Amino acid sequence: MTEQLLDGAIRRVPDFPKKGILFYDITSVLANPAAFKYCIDRMVELYKDKHIDGIACIESRGFLFGAPLADRLGLPIVLIRKKGKLPGKVYSCSYALEYGTATVEAHVEDIKKGAHYIVIDDLVATGGTFAAARNLLEQGGGIVDEFFGVIGLPDLDYDKSLAPTKVTTLINYHGA
Repeated sequence: MTEQLLDGAIRRVPDFPKKGILFYDITSVLANPAAFKYCIDRMVELYKDKHIDGIACIESRGFLFGAPLADRLGLPIVLIRKKGKLPGKVYSCSYALEYGTATVEAHVEDIKKGAHYIVIDDLVATGGTFAAARNLLEQGGGIVDEFFGVIGLPDLDYDKSLAPTKVTTLINYHGA
């Protein structure tokens, strides 16, 4: 499978979640075994030879892409969850959304001081959730080496909000 075939597997939903937004839906990639396999295989190629100590997955679609990668590379997973979803002691970080704020959390005990992490989600837009995930990992002494999204919307300037950390995507859409 190629990037062109991945592009064909991504569903576009106009005016969702509100009028004027074109939503790139990866559930159609999950429903297409060849497209999903392509994504995981590409991720393994990208990261198999890099020094990584763990995969940080952003709720919830990041779990779906990060878990198979962690399995194939034999790495632990750190879950980045919405506030109130994790029991026990957590690091917490609030961040701005265009319509308010959100908070993400991660278990304190899951983040290892000095460990190197890749942060994974399905899509990189403005970078706010990724930046909050980096904040959580850094609170625990972790180091974020890279951000990964299946889909990137570079016109929303995520590179600026996530600098100097590298951002990798499998496919980019412009004019979003």
